[in-house]
Amino acid sequence: MLQGIIGSIFILISAILYSTKFLTASFVSISSQSWSKEEFTQALTYTPDSLNLFIYLSFALGVLCILWGIIEKRQNK
Repeated sequence: MLQGIIGSIFILISAILYSTKFLTASFVSISSQSWSKEEFTQALTYTPDSLNLFIYLSFALGVLCILWGIIEKRQNK
């Protein structure tokens, strides 16, 4: 039970970081006059690479915690 809650929190953290990545890119590209896909893609390159690491790491930890909870629950039955 506790592993599922902790896993859900890690997935929530991953979702918040993922949205932060795109919000940061939109803030960077807000000064441009035109909104195009190419300019937004260029603005995404200004987001730090470590942010991607934390997004994927927290998502993987969340999924692992949830799977761990499911496995423990099945073993206890």
